[in-house]
Amino acid sequence: MVNVKIQNQILKSEKGRLLSDFLTDNGFYSAHPCGGQGTCGKCKVTVNGASVLSCRYIIDDDIIVELPDVQQAFEKDIEFSGEIKGNLSYALDLGTTTLAMALVDVNKKDVLKTVTRPNPQAVFGADVISRIDYCSKNSVRKPQLALVRELNLMALSLGGAFCENLYVSGNTTMLHILFGEDPSSMGVAPYTPQFLNTKTTQGTHIGLKFAKQVKSLPCISTFVGADLVAGLNFTDFPYDDKYNLLVDLGTNAEIVLYSKNKALCTSAAAGPCFEGANISCGMSATDGAVYAFDIDMSNKISVKTISGKKAEGLCGTGLVDVICVLVEHGIIDETGYMDCGSFEIAENVRLLQEDVRQYQLAKSAVYSAIMTLIELNGVAFEQIEKMYISGGFSSEINVENAVATGLLPRELKDKVVSLNNSSLSGTIKYSFEQSQLEQYIENAKYIDLSLNQRFSELFIENMEFQKYE
Repeated sequence: MVNVKIQNQILKSEKGRLLSDFLTDNGFYSAHPCGGQGTCGKCKVTVNGASVLSCRYIIDDDIIVELPDVQQAFEKDIEFSGEIKGNLSYALDLGTTTLAMALVDVNKKDVLKTVTRPNPQAVFGADVISRIDYCSKNSVRKPQLALVRELNLMALSLGGAFCENLYVSGNTTMLHILFGEDPSSMGVAPYTPQFLNTKTTQGTHIGLKFAKQVKSLPCISTFVGADLVAGLNFTDFPYDDKYNLLVDLGTNAEIVLYSKNKALCTSAAAGPCFEGANISCGMSATDGAVYAFDIDMSNKISVKTISGKKAEGLCGTGLVDVICVLVEHGIIDETGYMDCGSFEIAENVRLLQEDVRQYQLAKSAVYSAIMTLIELNGVAFEQIEKMYISGGFSSEINVENAVATGLLPRELKDKVVSLNNSSLSGTIKYSFEQSQLEQYIENAKYIDLSLNQRFSELFIENMEFQKYE
């Protein structure tokens, strides 16, 4: 055994262990968007004064480890009284990249406080496919434990109230992991989930210390989860024979075109670029994130950051702006090629060629999915009343720039309604009203884009950017 000194603690480790595995087992979490392949560079830590990738470093001697802004989540620090006071509940949006939790007063129908944190499961991969793969090769236990620890901390930051219920929405894979259900069968054909309907269990059964009972909203399919159902619960049905679109821009973008009587839904593998996870200088929408960008007529760069702090990285809305402006100024051509290879946004914050390619893949997937649903249903743009855009960054998105880069259809630009987080909002609404959600399930038809020739055609066609004259 060797000693690992970390955050004023000395822990024991066997020789030959991967540092990333050691950190995870001891409650320290960092992002591994590449699934531990050593290609993303986002799990860097300092060992004995030198920068290393934790997913590549083998522990073979005593070491001192320094972590960059990584939160420790030991359950021994979490204490709840176990006494229920008032008619309070928690509502949770269980996102692949981001967790959002609210403490609500059910009687007053009031949101008391909310908190948002990165999903610590990023250590097991950036998207649902990589996490399913991890569970199939190992087990669901470690991803579940990482998540439960973080949720206990989030509840503590909301005041530590012990409540009767925690209501949860999220994609189907994330719900499986929360409940400790093996998601492996969703990773191979015919992609069968263990459950889709509402699932209920005791909080203590899965390790939660702040809620007596945990109840999930129902899912539509393996790849369209309770997060979209919650979004439908929050938004309005269109009038008469009109349609609405709901586009949830998460790591797994979920899209539904719906009227009062029917709905077509699908999911598009957008990847986590909208949440900054696989962008070289990407970060979530927290203090220091560049959320707006422009270049004026005199070529002066204008950058806005969250809370006005020094620029630390690039979040989703900033990414949209940067790419739109660079295309407009000819720095990025219509094919996505950037002759200079990289562009400096602010000190130590750059956009690289591979970041542009990631955005192209994501924006084409979303746009093509939207257009496929519209064409399949034979709906004219005039029949669409509203296009709701939801996600962790959507409330601040520059719609003009999103349209210009080919993320959203130009014909629907004036019908966009930006929502902050329709999944959390719909879950909160459900906690207040206990509304019937079956109507959203019964009328929904899932479209598998991987089997759709038209989507494949559109995806290739829309990879490029509009050429500015």
